Amino acid sequence: MWAPLILIFVCLTLLGLSIRLFLQGLRKTATEKVLNRLAAGQPQLAAEKLLWVGLERMFLRAGLGRPTERFGLWLSLWAVAMGLGFVAADWIGLLLMVVVPPLALRLYIAFLYRRRIKRMIEQLPQLLDHTVRSLKSGRTLSDAVMGSIDASEDPLKAAMGRVQRNVQLGVNLPDAVSDFAELYEQDELRMFALGLKVNHRYGGNASELLENLIKLIRERDQGARQLRALTGETRMTAWVLGALPLLLVSYFMLTNPGYMLGMWNDAGGRQMLISAAALQVVGSLALWRMLRSV
Repeated sequence: MWAPLILIFVCLTLLGLSIRLFLQGLRKTATEKVLNRLAAGQPQLAAEKLLWVGLERMFLRAGLGRPTERFGLWLSLWAVAMGLGFVAADWIGLLLMVVVPPLALRLYIAFLYRRRIKRMIEQLPQLLDHTVRSLKSGRTLSDAVMGSIDASEDPLKAAMGRVQRNVQLGVNLPDAVSDFAELYEQDELRMFALGLKVNHRYGGNASELLENLIKLIRERDQGARQLRALTGETRMTAWVLGALPLLLVSYFMLTNPGYMLGMWNDAGGRQMLISAAALQVVGSLALWRMLRSV
């Protein structure tokens, strides 16, 4: 009885979203589009801590653009997934479809961000070295940094396009790089922004400052690699502890599926399995947080 009602609800939700998007498209004039393009590169205020702003920061840092571009589509797919989950597995399926997609999206965005920021930090010494050579050839600091951004490769070039847009809109270079560093929340980028601010306010030899920064970044990278080598056993232990329950459940399902199905069909056994799954998720998250701190 509930299945038709869920499908009707999903259809009405999709219809309402499509009408909403159509009306928004009609109301959006050419002037608003130009203003949105101009505002896309503006620095965000540090005091603005709204949930939507945090979501946009996560998407931008992961290189996925702004979530508003496909928000209606993703919301529609999520509603369909919840309806299918309810039809397939009743309230448990609905609960899984409510919790699992946002959690999976959060983990996927975190994975993309860490992979992207790692590659950007690897490319940063090359950008700074190009800037130093440009300074020694007689160019100004701003021109040297802009030229180095153009000569760099993705993902650093695409990410620092934010700096170029801000400079073109009239923001001075130290403030533009500081906004970029605060967006990605990385110490190496913050040191770069701090060096530009010090040079902009007090003057000095910018090429020597950047050379010292290159040396510092490479020493930090070498220290991080040594730390990963020393803590390899700890990280492997965490992976084994996290994967062992899943491997045991898979083994039982392959060799004796009636054992697990019998527990699921029993009320007490179902509660035990659900509690075990919840504890497994909590334990995996705790191990993940511990691994990040190593």
